[in-house]
Order: sequence, then C-alpha cells, then structure tokens
Amino acid sequence: MKSFLGRRILLGLVTILATTFLVHIALYLAPGDPIDVLTAGKPTTPERLAALRAQYHLDDPFLTRYFSWLGGVLHGDLGQSAAFNVDVSVLLAPRVPTTLLLVGASFIMIMVFGLSLGIVAALRGGIIDTTTMATATLLSAIPAFVSSFVLINVFALQLGWLPAIGIGDGAPLDTALHLVLPSVALALGAGAFVARTTRASVRTELGRDHVATATVRGIPWRLVISRHVLRNGLLPILSISGLILAGLIVGTAFVEQAFAIEGLGKLLVTAARQQDLAVVQAVTLILVVAFVVLNTLVDILYWYLDPRVRSDAA
Repeated sequence: MKSFLGRRILLGLVTILATTFLVHIALYLAPGDPIDVLTAGKPTTPERLAALRAQYHLDDPFLTRYFSWLGGVLHGDLGQSAAFNVDVSVLLAPRVPTTLLLVGASFIMIMVFGLSLGIVAALRGGIIDTTTMATATLLSAIPAFVSSFVLINVFALQLGWLPAIGIGDGAPLDTALHLVLPSVALALGAGAFVARTTRASVRTELGRDHVATATVRGIPWRLVISRHVLRNGLLPILSISGLILAGLIVGTAFVEQAFAIEGLGKLLVTAARQQDLAVVQAVTLILVVAFVVLNTLVDILYWYLDPRVRSDAA
C-alpha cells in the first residue's frame, strides 16, 4: 500500500509541476504585453512603465519568473493580479466555493441519472434499452456551451421557469434554483457517457459464468443483481469518476461564462485574455491539484475494492 500510494503522490506532484510550467510557457510566448492591461492603454511616463515592469517582474528571465512564482506559492503567496490590482487570494476566495457547488451538483446529477439509466437499460433491454442508448448517444455529442444556450433560451427566456444569470442572493433555495440550469448543462454529456458505460458494464457482468451459477443455485434474482452484477459492474464507473470530475472542472470555463457565474472558470478565461499571469497560474494550480487529489483518492478506493489491482500493484 505504501509503495502504491507513494507512486501516486509522486506522479501527482510531477503532473502539477509540469502543468503549471507549460501554462507559464504559453503565457510567456503569447502575443501582446501585460503592460497594456496595467496602463489601460493610456500614455504613461517611462518611469512609470519601468516601475510597473519591476513590480510585476515582467523583464525577468523566463525561469526566474517561474521559480519566483513557485517559491511564493510554497510560502502561501499567490502573487498580485495585474488586471485587478489586488492579491490573487482575494479574487479566489469567493469564487472557489461557487465552482465547487457547481461541480458538485453536476457530479451528483451525472451519477444519479447516468447510473440509473444505464442499469435500467441493461436489465430491461428491448425498446427501453434502445431508446435510452439512442438518447445518451445524442446527448453525449452536444458540447456544454451549446446545451447552455439551449437551456437558457428554453427554460429561462421562453418558459421563465428558472433563472439563468449568476448564483443567486445567497439563500439556499435561491442558490439551488440558480444552479439547476448550469448544472444540467455541465452534466448532460458526462451523464450520457456514464449511462452508456454502465449499460455496457452491467450487460457484460450479466453474461459472466458466476452469475449463471448463482442463478442455477436458486439464489433470488434480486440478490444476484445486487451482489454479483452491480457490485462488479459498477467498478469501471468508479475508475472513470476522476476523469469525469476533471472534465467537469474544465467545462466550468464555458458554463460559467454562459450563465455569468463568478467562479474559477470565468476568472480563468478573463485572466487569460488579459495575460494576467499570476491569476492564470493560481487558478491552474487549484484545478490541477483538485484533479490530482481526486484521482489519487479514486485510485486508493479502487485499490481496496478490486483485488486484481492489489495483485498488480504488489
């Protein structure tokens, strides 16, 4: 177990460093000059320009800037935003809970509806199976930004059933209502994927020899399904849940823009447009750390549940 966990942690640290380094390179090579954002395009004295470049280390060599930022992170300093002229931590504080709420609500929808539809389709078969899988195939082909605009147009503008802007006034019920449409937009594609994967996995387990043996021995069908089919058939869903969460985290950039939600995704898009290196690096760091931690937890849980993984890791 220790060696297994050690390898996962080491791989996670390498992933975090590599991702932040690549993002730093991309912003460093991007056209344009952050000084234009700092001066708002207005004429500025050479002394003022020199002071701004020194304050934000814009003239430092590439590696110096990166390792300076990395050292600040290790000391709890995420830097100062060039575009918003405040500490990056001040920008992140109200946005992290918002994105967590959105991702959490979407993930719950994905698992509840994706697993339910996949299991029903696998066990019932016939027209239910065909209709469910056809619908899932169609939904999985719709990008999040397209479903966002469709949901806004139908349920917010035409029917007026649900709000489509922001996250609400802070009251639990109002926040829940504001989260419905963005959560559905974010969950549709992944939910359809989970339904298809669940259906295929359960159908495979139904054809296993041990299921036929349990049936012949007279074990009630309900127990055969719960103990022999679903227990093994849902393991693949656990293994891809980390990737699903990673996809949700990436998808927030589109959904938060469409629904005007002040979360990490919207902040990342705004900061990238303005070449705000400190903000982009900080948001990227949070997202990558979340991805690494979640996938490590999934790997550990899978290691405990599946003996085959333990034997391979030994």
